[in-house]
Amino acid sequence: MNRPIDTARESDVLAALRRATSSRHERLDSGLPLSAPDATLADYCQHLQLLRAWLAPLAAWQQGYTDGPQGPAGPAAAPHLALIEADLAESSLAGCNAAPQSHAAPWPIDASPAYRWGVAYVVEGSQLGGAVLYKRLAEQLAPHPLRYLRGAGEGGPGPRWRAFMEALRAEVSSEAEVADACAGACDAFDRILALAFD
Repeated sequence: MNRPIDTARESDVLAALRRATSSRHERLDSGLPLSAPDATLADYCQHLQLLRAWLAPLAAWQQGYTDGPQGPAGPAAAPHLALIEADLAESSLAGCNAAPQSHAAPWPIDASPAYRWGVAYVVEGSQLGGAVLYKRLAEQLAPHPLRYLRGAGEGGPGPRWRAFMEALRAEVSSEAEVADACAGACDAFDRILALAFD
């Protein structure tokens, strides 16, 4: 059971986001087949299909905004879906299984910028997890290039994450904004958890 977050006692939006999502994050990390020590290309295929089903509607929703993380303060859009498609096109994944289907309600069209910062926190954080998986699996799953896990850009996802966190802290600071960001992050996790385990 997830405890409500007392954002008034959280001095930093990152601390509040981590606390709000910790049990969801743990469930996702421990339950994905790609997290197993003996992960295979079939597991990577499932991972990519899951991420595509999660990210495609999310990316379409985000395109409707020009403020918050989609505005000048946020990072440039990352090519997550393009990397997934390139990985799925590799001949080593030719027999990839059908993707999970999302039955979630549409993302809220009236979402506040803070809520969207919370959603973006989960998406950006997933790239850090991908980098960890890449280091562990690059040799094991070679010669597949694992583009999605490696990420785009020089230096890996670390510099992008640091820039994102700086912008997040500058843009989300009031108690109400932190609460909205936590709600967005929890919703983002809940949607991928539903695809993965329901």
